Amino acid sequence: MRNKETPMTIARKQPTATVFDSPFLTRLKLKERLKDLIPPTVAIIIFLTIWQLFSLLPGAALPGPIRVVQDTWILILYPFYDRGGTDKGLFWQVAASLQRVAIGYVFAAIIGISVGVLVGLNNTLSKALDPIFQLLRTVPPLAWVPIALAALQQNQPAALFVIFITAVWPILINTAVGVRQIPQDYNNVARVLQLSQKKYFFKVLIPAALPYIFTGLRISIGLAWLAIIAAEIVMSGVIGIGSFIWNAYQNGQVSEIILSLFYIGMVGLILDKSLAWLQTVILPEGQK
Repeated sequence: MRNKETPMTIARKQPTATVFDSPFLTRLKLKERLKDLIPPTVAIIIFLTIWQLFSLLPGAALPGPIRVVQDTWILILYPFYDRGGTDKGLFWQVAASLQRVAIGYVFAAIIGISVGVLVGLNNTLSKALDPIFQLLRTVPPLAWVPIALAALQQNQPAALFVIFITAVWPILINTAVGVRQIPQDYNNVARVLQLSQKKYFFKVLIPAALPYIFTGLRISIGLAWLAIIAAEIVMSGVIGIGSFIWNAYQNGQVSEIILSLFYIGMVGLILDKSLAWLQTVILPEGQK
């Protein structure tokens, strides 16, 4: 006997992806994205217009956006130039600063997460070290610079220390809070299953504390970027965007300072968005 398929069965087997992949829906998504871009674009245009108008007032000290572009046109067009020494384009200045930030930030993440886990698991240790943590984390980055220079005697290690000591506290504190916030049910299940310490660490503790850890990491990356700018401004003879700003200030080149601030803001935004994207990739759907 033939196995006759009913019309409903045949209709159910037909692919429906073509309906959802239609050019109409593609255009609709594109229009939605364009709508999202309109408000920030309008806000930027209004900001630049107001800034330009204020720069035209009598006695205005800061140049307007048009003057900034005119004065720094060479720097904008040639960010990769290298004339030796500290005379380099903005790409190399930013790259040098980012390299220092990466090194100091990695050390801060490793130490911060490790100590944060220990403090979160041990209440006695937490009570003993909490006053020290709260005291040190409130010290601004610039205050660490002379201490770092006096102790390490060199600009490069001093800059790395300033980044580390500034970025480590949000990671450490948020990790400790995340460990303490692990639901008791998770710990009870781990005891019932008699999980080893290694399995408990990787299967229960770290996954449960990850949202808090990422919060600390995102806060710290911004602080690390701010810290290196502050450190480089007062350190002479180093390549970096902070030193570039200080040299421009000493030479009275205000337009170069403003262009550098734009670079700093863009890099900071990219760093934060990159960590936010990494968080969405790593964290389970229920923890995002």
